[in-house]
Amino acid sequence: MVGNIPNLLTLTRILLLPVFAATIIYGEYQYSLILFIAASVTDVLDGLIARITKQITYFGTILDPVADKFFIVTTFVLMSIYGLLPKWITIVVISKEIIVITGTIIVYFVTNKLVIEPSFLGKCSSACQFFLIGLVLLLLNMENTVRVPNLLLIIVAVLTAVAGINYVNKGFKVANYDNSHEK
Repeated sequence: MVGNIPNLLTLTRILLLPVFAATIIYGEYQYSLILFIAASVTDVLDGLIARITKQITYFGTILDPVADKFFIVTTFVLMSIYGLLPKWITIVVISKEIIVITGTIIVYFVTNKLVIEPSFLGKCSSACQFFLIGLVLLLLNMENTVRVPNLLLIIVAVLTAVAGINYVNKGFKVANYDNSHEK
């Protein structure tokens, strides 16, 4: 069912995004932090409620990662535009997302199956990206400046790149497996 509570929470997260983006654009970082926390809570709750109540839907398995991608890409772009994050990390994050999305579309056309299975590395990458966003917002609210350790930026970038490579490898395996069984 599309209109179950987990899916509605995911839709809420998507609907919060324009308001969240506006708070960053207008430098209202206290509201940015509140909305980021609200979006994070809905992200945790939608998955938890779906598993506990056995309301996992095909729609939800597609919508949830899409909501995460929208949130991450929008936030990294805005934070790099306004000098809150270095542009190079945004390039790494967006490149990985474009490669994964393009790969998913290609695998769909090759196999006629839409396969969206998050990997452990992908989840770790997303968690680190969300942690970085949260840290930036927290620093802005506590110190009115952003001093993110370079080591953290490097860890996020490397983990993002490795997760991207892992997804490409999985995509090749899925496409090759499906093609070998069609003959």
